Amino acid sequence: MIAPRYAPVLLSAILSGTMSLIVSAISTLRVLGLDSDFVPAWLASWGIAWAISFPTVAVIAPVTRWIVQAMTARTP
Repeated sequence: MIAPRYAPVLLSAILSGTMSLIVSAISTLRVLGLDSDFVPAWLASWGIAWAISFPTVAVIAPVTRWIVQAMTARTP
C-alpha cells in the first residue's frame, strides 16, 4: 500500500493521466482519424500532455480546493 501522505501526488497522477489520455485521444482522432498511425500518434501526444498536465494539476489542485472551500463555506 501507498502511505496516505502521498495521496495528493497519487490523485494528481491518476487525474492528470486519465484526463490527458482522453483529451489527447479525442484531439488525435479529430486530426488523423482512425488509421494505422492513430495509436502511436495518440501515445506520443499523451506522453507530452501528461508531462505538462501532471505538474499543473499538482500545483493547481490545492488552489482549486481552497477556492471551492471559500465558495461553499457555510455562514454561521
